[in-house]
Amino acid sequence: MLETKRALPILFAVMFLVMVGFGIIIPVMPFYAENIGASPLELGWLMAVYSLMQLIFAPVWGRVSDRIGRKPVIMIGISGLALSFILMGLSSALWMLFAARVIGGILSAANMPTVMAYVADITSAEDRGKGMGVVGAATGLGFVFGPALGGVFSKISLSMPFYIAGVLSLFTFFLVLFLLKESLPQENRGRQKNETSSIWETLQGPKAILYFLQLFISLSLSGLEATFAYFAAEKAGLGAVELGYVFMIMGFAGALVQGGLVGRMTKRFGEGIVIQFGIIISAIGFGLILLVDNFTTAAIYLTIFGIGNGVIRPSVSALLTKTSSAGHGSTTGLLSSFDSLGRIAGPPLGGWLFHIAIGLPYISGVILSILAFMLYLTYNAQAKKLLSVR
Repeated sequence: MLETKRALPILFAVMFLVMVGFGIIIPVMPFYAENIGASPLELGWLMAVYSLMQLIFAPVWGRVSDRIGRKPVIMIGISGLALSFILMGLSSALWMLFAARVIGGILSAANMPTVMAYVADITSAEDRGKGMGVVGAATGLGFVFGPALGGVFSKISLSMPFYIAGVLSLFTFFLVLFLLKESLPQENRGRQKNETSSIWETLQGPKAILYFLQLFISLSLSGLEATFAYFAAEKAGLGAVELGYVFMIMGFAGALVQGGLVGRMTKRFGEGIVIQFGIIISAIGFGLILLVDNFTTAAIYLTIFGIGNGVIRPSVSALLTKTSSAGHGSTTGLLSSFDSLGRIAGPPLGGWLFHIAIGLPYISGVILSILAFMLYLTYNAQAKKLLSVR
């Protein structure tokens, strides 16, 4: 088995660069699409179609990686990102932009589940949480630096961030090609049953509850992301620059906790305790956000939420890959699919709730957190009952 100490820094670099490339285009996408002729509604569909493709194809790529190995699937995902970024930069009509987003969504859906499956391959059960935390930290830091770089490069031209993202993706492709070794031995490949039975096998038993727990967490997070800018402007008079700093502080804090504390906490207390801790802190963060009245309170309360939310996904990933009888790729692919479903449904739900009352998305976040906590208790009770029967 590949040495974890050597592979994890490479995987960190891969996910960081992938997310920087993804984040670079975020600040310019609305203006770029508008210049091509997209209406606000079409822009919404442009953003949603990417997540929709990831929802559909993440489980597929996860199962493919169980059959042919992790490295080739990661390379497919990164090359797909590079292609989509370059196509977006070259787009001169709206249909070209949609085509690029569809291609990017289909192929880049391979990245996250396969990298998580790779981590599951190379880590022991007790170190699984640490490995998943490293991936989460890289993702968070990429989202911190990406939009900032996108804003800088957009001053040259609106298409420049897309080309920079494409070049970053190509660099990451060669990083994987030359430095990353395959984690799934030849004798362990192709052990999955047919695709349909693999999905149902993954969703059987108490572990299925964990996928819905992640759906609730993703739903509440994306609802916050879609509405917080409006909420902070209304309650505290914060502008785009101040909001950028707030999200940057939250991103750094979340990455620090995921990269440094998740592994230690799961090793000492177990994934279950860490998941419950994360849900409770997230719920407290949601409640505190209702009290935001200036930049300082926005930064502190959003960071509290971010720390709680940040430890949940790596711990759920670790617990699922340890308990699921399906391949690591199938398991992480399905988890990414549930995560994408939450990111598709969350923004319109959050927007609708915000329209009713500006604090409602965060009250609903508290409620969803409570439901997620109850789901974990249900999972834990069923898992213990299953063990006692055996």
